Amino acid sequence: MFQPLTTRQERILSLVVRSYIETGIPIGSKKLVEDFELDVSSATVRNELAALGELGYLMQLHTSAGRIPTELGYRYFVQKLLGEFRLPL
Repeated sequence: MFQPLTTRQERILSLVVRSYIETGIPIGSKKLVEDFELDVSSATVRNELAALGELGYLMQLHTSAGRIPTELGYRYFVQKLLGEFRLPL
């Protein structure tokens, strides 16, 4: 169902989803690097955002706008990323 993602792509997807849930504002590569102190350049993040968009996890409403999660992006976030944290019984 899901295309495999690299560790970096999973982290970026998680940050985009969390940011969008908290703010409701699309986020771009420069803001991701600044706000989350990523150890890569904004160009690298921009390339990963584009790759996540091609895979269907993110979308861009306008050419120069930031990205927002798609339904598939939310599903991946919930099932793959949040699924790692289980409540003790």
